[in-house]
Amino acid sequence: MKSRVAKLLFLFVTILVLSACGADSKEDVVKKLSNKWVDAKGYELTAEMSILTGDEPRVYGVEVWHTKPDFYRVEVSDTNAENTQMIIRNTEGVFVVTPALNKTYKFQSKWPTENSQAYLIGSLANDIKKDKAATFKEEGDNYVFETKTSNNHKNMLPYQKIYINKKTLLPTDVSIMNENKEEQIHIKFDKVSLGKTRAAAEYKIEQTPTGKAEGTEETVEASAEIDDAEFETYYPMLKWEQVHNIDEKVMEVDGEKRIILTYSGDKEFTIIQHRSEQGDSSIIPVFSPGDPVDLGVAIGAITDQSLSWEQDGMSFFIASSTLTKEEMIEVAASMTTGGLK
Repeated sequence: MKSRVAKLLFLFVTILVLSACGADSKEDVVKKLSNKWVDAKGYELTAEMSILTGDEPRVYGVEVWHTKPDFYRVEVSDTNAENTQMIIRNTEGVFVVTPALNKTYKFQSKWPTENSQAYLIGSLANDIKKDKAATFKEEGDNYVFETKTSNNHKNMLPYQKIYINKKTLLPTDVSIMNENKEEQIHIKFDKVSLGKTRAAAEYKIEQTPTGKAEGTEETVEASAEIDDAEFETYYPMLKWEQVHNIDEKVMEVDGEKRIILTYSGDKEFTIIQHRSEQGDSSIIPVFSPGDPVDLGVAIGAITDQSLSWEQDGMSFFIASSTLTKEEMIEVAASMTTGGLK
């Protein structure tokens, strides 16, 4: 009898020990991530970002440099690397650079402190820590967190799934979803290197990613190709019942064709578009009001009543006294050559 009791007691203790050595808790993983991601002196990463809201996925390459405390350099380019934009934060401020157009805009902004981005791993760590209702599970080789988003898209894209490799504790994928939990943006991390730092001089805006000064002959040729492109009108792909009665006008300003789209209804807004013009100098930045905002397809400038950006060789401007910032972003992110007419 004693032998049987001893065996049962041993089995019970063994089960307890094995249970204690089992799956990591949510709190354990969050602590590990905070120590590994946030405490790093810097990092570099490359990723692929797919925008899934159109008929066909739009794919962009993303490269990020970050050196603590406040140096950032994010480069986003299309699959052909023909259309590239950079957002840079250095000691002088926050800049958005469009090399092909020889343009640089300067912002008085706290980006990215108040504007989480899914390709910035510090932002992902903060989103996980901040959302007390975040769910956690293990899925194959990954830990998976589902959290609320905290960027400019948070009203129309409120959820995200963050996949983290169990062995490396580095992110592998981020899925950003709408209110119906349908994936709208997917980010796949190709390589993440923690502990990488760069000198302050490497975050200056005078250099392109290839090391050539902006405004060289190569950049001018790229702009010329854009200028020669056929003009196509872009429309927002929206399904808003409160929007109707589009009024479309064509104007010519200083010999340049401009399309003005006016939408009426409960949500009223105007979109002005024209072919982008090459800037005179990328070294003397133009001050831009508002904050930089990542539209997925481009980096724009947003205020309470306006949003401007450049995309596919075109310049766009949205003005509205009735749309929220999130709604202006939704309009901008949906612009295509075939949309709501």
